[in-house]
Parts: sequence; structure tokens; C-alpha cells
Amino acid sequence: MTLLEEIRENWKLDAKTEDTERYFFHVRELERIIAGKRSYVIGRKGTGKTAISQFIGGFNDPNVFTEKLSFKNFPFNELYSLKNAGYTAPNQYITLWKYIIYSYICKMMARNEAISNEAQIPLKALYAPEPVESLQRWIKKWTANDFSLHILGTGGKIGFKENAVADSWVNRVDTLENIIAKYIDDSAYYVVFDELDEDYKNIIDKSQYENYTHLLTGLFKAVQDIKSTFKDKRYRIFPIIFLRDDIYSVLTDADKTKWDDFKIDLEWDKNKIRDLLAFRISRAMNASGALLPFDSAWKHLFDLRPVETGHRQSSRMSAFDFMARSTHLRPRDFTKYIQACAEATENGTDRIAADTVKKVDKAFSSYLKRELIDEIHGVIPDISSVFDVISQIRKQTFSEREFREVFERKNKEGSIRETDAAFILRILFIFSVIGNQPRQVNQTVFRYIIRDAEPNFKENFVVHRGLLKALQIL
Repeated sequence: MTLLEEIRENWKLDAKTEDTERYFFHVRELERIIAGKRSYVIGRKGTGKTAISQFIGGFNDPNVFTEKLSFKNFPFNELYSLKNAGYTAPNQYITLWKYIIYSYICKMMARNEAISNEAQIPLKALYAPEPVESLQRWIKKWTANDFSLHILGTGGKIGFKENAVADSWVNRVDTLENIIAKYIDDSAYYVVFDELDEDYKNIIDKSQYENYTHLLTGLFKAVQDIKSTFKDKRYRIFPIIFLRDDIYSVLTDADKTKWDDFKIDLEWDKNKIRDLLAFRISRAMNASGALLPFDSAWKHLFDLRPVETGHRQSSRMSAFDFMARSTHLRPRDFTKYIQACAEATENGTDRIAADTVKKVDKAFSSYLKRELIDEIHGVIPDISSVFDVISQIRKQTFSEREFREVFERKNKEGSIRETDAAFILRILFIFSVIGNQPRQVNQTVFRYIIRDAEPNFKENFVVHRGLLKALQIL
């Protein structure tokens, strides 16, 4: 298979469907996550969260046990109904999450032959694997009234009776905590939470928003509690939460600053992207061959002639820089762009031409627009109509007043339900659909580059370069 054929067939946007063993890139953050130093992995969609969770879930080591909990298509209402009424929001979910995490640790201990028979035999009977058992069914089973466990020496039995009192959850958690503390060995136990954004929708609905954010806040606090309870180095219990940064930013708690001790942000810049692409191209050429430096790997895939741009094609830039300006500097963006270039390159050609890179820019623009619609839809249900507002302005750079005029017209027509134009602009800025255009020439402020940037409503706004063709501005 040629290099271009390998990219066409086997490079995937979804880490769950890609060959992790071949293509997983060891980001520098990975070591701290695996060592349990960081438990909250925060990043934009497309920055590699699922790739890391897949890598951890695929460990092949007799002393490492992993359970990956994907909340894709999970009925969150079932979790909302299990809150502990004895606590105020969001703490009412902490006990539930601790119970789920401890249950999965016990499930892994049941598979571990190094665990004492006194604990392993009853754990194995209770947590015996069942074929195609979904997360939803496990949680429903473990939270049922008649679910019970008794191990000699742990001082209790887990179980609910009808009309159970509020502290029954606490009793369950205490019992499991005692079992784990007494019987766990020195193996590593990972409980990985991924795809938690499934219920991040219709957040303008206050009750929906509060249920969801309280549930997630409870999860973060539960992990914090577990880290504190099992802080002794002999315990290798590693719950890990993967979450989008925009969702993390709306979670509130009096002690949220303390979460920074366990948080790590997945951030990318041009140099890190170059390292990633050098790795992926090298692996596409040879699954077990030497890793090439970026310049060497790049010239195997791309014609090195520059891409001609600007008025009368008078400006020139490298293919990498041409791509980079259309992306949000995310791994998924570059994978998509290079995939599209490979698809657009004729059979029999061994390298991607500069003209192909330029031609694919339009298709990539449509992809980026679709990605952002998917990402923003939970916050702004009418995001497609908001993009129409920008298209109707017909300029890459515009003022708040220009946006507001078209936005209010759309609002009166009924195609946009949200009435606050400033709120919409702020959300567009957070997701780097737009940035600010300061007075300085050739300078823009985008949040995907400057993470703490806030919108300046006194300056003009500028549409991201990668969206211009999809929004029919170019």
C-alpha cells in the first residue's frame, strides 16, 4: 500500500476506529495522566482526549486494569433520579459517583487473580462479566434495591430496602471503600470517564442546565474525595475524567480552584502539531520504522513547492502554513485536511501538489463549519441561523453594531430564538468562530491561540479564515 493509499484508508477522525497501536502519539501530558498525577483532562473537541482514553483502555499488562465508561447515548435522566436527597446541589451526586467508581474498581478486582480468595470469590460472583453488558445496564443493576454484597470482615452488607432512607447510599459507599482498602493489591486500576458531553444540550433550559452541571460537578468532587481517601502511594487507584473545556468552564464550585491540582489542559501549537504529523506520516510509511523529523517526513508526502495566494497569486507560503491558517491547530483538523488532500490526489501520483492543498481548502471550510455547528449546538440550538447572520454581513471583519442589526432582523423573522446578541458574540468568540481585530495591522486575537482571551466589544470582530469559504465570504 502506498503512503497516500494508507492515509486514504486508515487515517480516521474518530480515535475509536483508528489503529491506536500504530498511530497513537505520546503527548507530553500522557506520563502525568498515567502516573495518576492528573485526573481531569480538559480540551477542545478534536484535541486528542478520546485518543488518550483509548490508549489507556488498551493497556496490555497483567498488573494494569482499566474500565472505560463511555456516556455516548446514555440516558442521563436515570442518573439524575439517583441523587442523594440528603445533600444540597451539587453535592447530592457525589455519593452516587463514588459508588459507581468503587463498583468498577471492585469489578476489576474480581478479574485480578492476585486478590485474596476471601474477597475475589464473592466479588467474582457479584461482578461476573456478562456478554455485551452496557454501562447503562451495569449502573441500573448496581443501584437496584435488591443488589447486595457481603464479605466477611468488611462490616456490612450493601443493599436497599423499599423506601430506603437517605443514608443507604452512604452505607454502600462505606462498605465498598472498606473492601477496597482491605483487599486491593498494588496493581493499577483506571476508571476512565469519556463522552460526558452527551447531555450538553438545551442548556438555555435552566432545569436541564442545572441537572447536568450539578451531575458533572459531583463527579469532579467525587474523584477529588477518592484521591484524598486513597492518597497513600500503595494505592494505585486512578479515576480519570475527559471533558471539553467549554463545559468545564461552566462548572462552578466554591473549591474549584483546588481542582487545578489534578487538572491538565490539552493544548496544541504549530511546533507540537509538526511533531504529531512527523509521527503520523512516519507510521503511515512504516508501522514499525524509524521516526523521521518533520521536514523529512513532510517531503515524502507533499510537493515542496509553495502555495500561491493573494492578489494575482503574488504571495507564497508553505503547504503547512496554508493549512494551519484554516485550522484551530487541532490534530483532528490536520488529519481531515490531509485526508482530503490524499483523496483529491490522482492515483499514480506519489505526492500531494501545492494546487491540491489550495483546492481542498473549500471542502475543509465546509468540514470546519459542520464541526463547529456540532460543538456549539448545545449552547446555541439555532447556530446554523447564526452562521447565516455572518454570511449576510458578507465581510470578514465587522463591528458589533453590524452584527446586531442583521441578528435582530433574523430574530424578528423567528429563525433565531435567542435575543441577546452580545451573548451570541461571546459564544462565537469562545469557540473561535470569530476573534478580535485590534487596530494593529496584521494582528488578530483568537481564543484557540490565546486561551484566556475575552471578547472586546469595542474592537471589530474578524471571522476565522477557515470558515470564509463555507460562509460565502470569499
